[in-house]
Amino acid sequence: MDLDLRKVRYFVAVAELLHFGRAAERLHIAQPVLSRQIRALEKDLGADLFVRDSHGVSLTEAGRQLLDDGRQLLDSADGTRRRVLRAARGTGRLVVGFRAGVVVTHALRAFWATHPDVEGHARRIEWDDQERLILDGTVDVAYVRRPVQEDGLELRPLYGEPRVAMLPDGHRLAGKQELSLADLEAETWLRYSDPLPGDLPIRTIEEKFECVAAGTGITLVPRSVAEQYSRPDISYVPVTDAEPDQVLLAWAAGRHSPLIAAFAEVAALAGEAAGRD
Repeated sequence: MDLDLRKVRYFVAVAELLHFGRAAERLHIAQPVLSRQIRALEKDLGADLFVRDSHGVSLTEAGRQLLDDGRQLLDSADGTRRRVLRAARGTGRLVVGFRAGVVVTHALRAFWATHPDVEGHARRIEWDDQERLILDGTVDVAYVRRPVQEDGLELRPLYGEPRVAMLPDGHRLAGKQELSLADLEAETWLRYSDPLPGDLPIRTIEEKFECVAAGTGITLVPRSVAEQYSRPDISYVPVTDAEPDQVLLAWAAGRHSPLIAAFAEVAALAGEAAGRD
């Protein structure tokens, strides 16, 4: 039996809130209707998705799996809807996502030189939404950085760049010409994802600046970030043995768009130049 996307959307709302009443309010439907739809979805799948008891609602193992897959499924469906509507309007439009530090100007100018009638936009994306914004059609193509969840994406490696330590001004290592990872072992680290015990989780580059400047912790950033973002209360020092940061171009797998193909070609050329710098 094919999955009913409406039921999956209902399920995701309940799974994120773990409360049928609040989920019903978010979805603008009556709670009994929502409960029946979830029961119907469980019957369709042949699996219990929630544990319901006096303590509230929690996800089963099957529910956790469907939450992961269901979000991707809904993003993909939303992206398909946007692309179909865009094609129906007959307008040429390309939205290019980019992570902090990545310069897209050269590629965009080269693209527009051969596609002057295409409406184009550049949009900043973050590490925790780079895949979703591609899959749901918010951006057509994006410059992403590893780590990347590759499911549903087509990826083209562009270039790597050295990483530098971001340190508060006055830090004991701030005046060094270069560092190794061993020099930083005793430091408190700021990390976007998968923080280790004692590390501090953060989301944006702006949060990195504030935390580092305040002396809360240190982090590594791509060299391009250091070149673009300068502050008197922050110092950058090259780390010679740090793994290079990888920049890739990504778009939805299976999407056949002449505009994306054309942009990928100019991005690859621009990426070769960036990799030589």
